[in-house]
Amino acid sequence: MTGQERRADVNDTPMMTLPDGPIDIRLIASDMDGTLLDGNSNLPDEFWPLMHELAVRDIAFVPASGRQLATLDTMFSGTDAGHSYIAENGSIVTFHGQVVSTTCIDMPTVNEMIDVTRRVSSDGSYNLGLVVCGQNSAYVERTDAEFYAEAHKYYAQLEVVDDLKQAAAHDNVLKLATYDFTDISAFVDDQVPHLRQSHQVAESSRHWVDMMNPVANKGRGLTALQESLGIGPEHTVVFGDFLNDLELFDHADYSYAMANAHPDVTARARYRAPSNIDHGVMTVVRALLAL
Repeated sequence: MTGQERRADVNDTPMMTLPDGPIDIRLIASDMDGTLLDGNSNLPDEFWPLMHELAVRDIAFVPASGRQLATLDTMFSGTDAGHSYIAENGSIVTFHGQVVSTTCIDMPTVNEMIDVTRRVSSDGSYNLGLVVCGQNSAYVERTDAEFYAEAHKYYAQLEVVDDLKQAAAHDNVLKLATYDFTDISAFVDDQVPHLRQSHQVAESSRHWVDMMNPVANKGRGLTALQESLGIGPEHTVVFGDFLNDLELFDHADYSYAMANAHPDVTARARYRAPSNIDHGVMTVVRALLAL
């Protein structure tokens, strides 16, 4: 613990550290799964009045997620969130419904991943499903109920197509999301290890990996939003729990790792928050605003 932070009373709020002294918050960016969402992948009921309080104080709250823009818009529709998101792991950023930035992946890599996924699925090497994430929609070829249900959790706008290559050719592809029913890292290391050097490869869980343009990540998305709003890191608070959140922490003076975070995330963060199950994001924000 540094001299610039203090630990909250562990009897009241376990696993929380706070800055030493008042801070001027103007922007809050939070990951969703494992961070803002509870153990059932829902937004806690107490989140909504807190959102209203942030809006009253003119503090922008922006979900920063690997989820699809349409999925986030559905989750926050009709709220004070104002249709502002860092979506698709930073590949598309919006503020009040206006696109701030997009970062697309190259078509040769798109076609390579489609070919590899088809091959290893056909020969039984891996039990995979590929989602081609376009700006207009997400697309899948695999249609079994188990995979489709998993994909639809994160992609509300999801279209089943006969040919992913054809669908990709008619959209701007933001990222490629691959789901492995066992362990996605083994597939990447075995079949496409070179993409770790040439592209942004972000594991968002044990089962999902996102492949994107080499410059795309949540941190770059946050920077684009900060520049658009004229808000610097000194006025920014971020929350995260997994590896695809790491770059967020490089662009905010107040970076929070959840108690349930990956060890690498905990090491990068400056402060600690209670777990998502304990509604850590809301707990810290209320403490920072003295609510």
